[in-house]
Amino acid sequence: MGPINNSVSEILLDKVAAWLMRASLSDETLETLVRGFCERLAAAGLPLMRVHLSFSMLHPLYDALGFTWWRGKGVEVSGLRHEELALNPDRFLRSPYYYLLNNNLDHVRRRIDLSEPSEFPIFDELKEHGATDYLAFMQPLGTDSEHGMVGSWTTDRHGGFTDDVIAALLKLQNHLAVAAKVAVLGKLADNMLTTYLGANAGRRVMSGQVRRGDGETVRAVLVMADMRGSTMLAEKEGRQAYIETLNGFFDAIATPFNRNGGQILSFVGDGFIAVYPCGRHKEPSEIASREALAAVSAATARVAALNAERKKQGRDPIGYGIGLHVGNVMFGNVGLRDRLTFSVFGSAVNEVQRLQNLTKKYAHNVVASEAFVNYCGGDWATLGQEKLRGVRQKFTILYPKDAALAAIAEERADDATQDGLSEAEHVMLLYRNTKQSPGPRGLIDKMLQ
Repeated sequence: MGPINNSVSEILLDKVAAWLMRASLSDETLETLVRGFCERLAAAGLPLMRVHLSFSMLHPLYDALGFTWWRGKGVEVSGLRHEELALNPDRFLRSPYYYLLNNNLDHVRRRIDLSEPSEFPIFDELKEHGATDYLAFMQPLGTDSEHGMVGSWTTDRHGGFTDDVIAALLKLQNHLAVAAKVAVLGKLADNMLTTYLGANAGRRVMSGQVRRGDGETVRAVLVMADMRGSTMLAEKEGRQAYIETLNGFFDAIATPFNRNGGQILSFVGDGFIAVYPCGRHKEPSEIASREALAAVSAATARVAALNAERKKQGRDPIGYGIGLHVGNVMFGNVGLRDRLTFSVFGSAVNEVQRLQNLTKKYAHNVVASEAFVNYCGGDWATLGQEKLRGVRQKFTILYPKDAALAAIAEERADDATQDGLSEAEHVMLLYRNTKQSPGPRGLIDKMLQ
């Protein structure tokens, strides 16, 4: 790399490229790569005021992942959800990236002059920060041009970018593309397993539990939940409306069980099973049981809110049942040799499933075993004793009194307002498969401005 200007060292720029290689091979996250790259460029003397990088993605929740670095302020990360595209398409159509992609250009450069009208809305913001020059680019990450990275470099240097600085940026941009691709490919399996199996199960599989029969026996609080009247709803609403209903139901009832130690292990039809691993000692079992009951309280309130909204729309309410239990479960791989699933199984799983079914008999949405209540504590009422199919001893069945759930709901009110994303939702990946939407618009729809 030739000399850039008096303030930039060729040796330092080569070190940036070398650092990118080491970081990508060291399993660093994409955010770490971008932050370290931008800070090192600035430290090497490149006159950068702002850097923006966006990636198309492979993720069921997000279409694009964007990083914006400002000199002296660090990196901001933003994920664009699918539905945002439909709500604000003008944001993309008026961006430099759309211009670049729609005209099949690799780069677009614009001098920024305060006295001239802004060609693109983003320039209005950049002018406020004293920007003088802007260079946007598209960098494919493979032979399919719909998979890649777009970005922009902005400077506030008087006179803008020199040709030597532009040459350095373009060369280092290629190094960043390689490092980003390596980082994504290295994380791809781990991230997708987190999304589809859950954080704990995904880590177990990635750590080597990949053979049929691999696993272990653990003690856990178990939660089984199921929708009521799903067949009737499916017939009444039709396929697409029912799928939306089912997703809305899961958003309402399942979300609380995927935090504070809980893990949604699998969705089965219109229900799910969640676990709170707790070990064999009393104190962690009590903590796990109380977290599960707190999640029940939150789920109850969320479904009530969902049904209130459905009532306004003239739609039928959604019924549900939740069973709570605690016991030893086998946690691992089962299935065919070439088609496995990671799940929990064993007698305790069968018992919590049958407990959940008893909500139909007793007309209570939530029931629990005596074992769960002994750990959880609180205000419970006994419904009776039941002989569960396949279980020798009778089970004492209890339900939480409304006042007890209300007290928990009030105690956890702050949690309800901070409805954070699950770990899986924070997993943002590259390489969105957009073959159903070919052409430049397919990629621009995956990009942030």
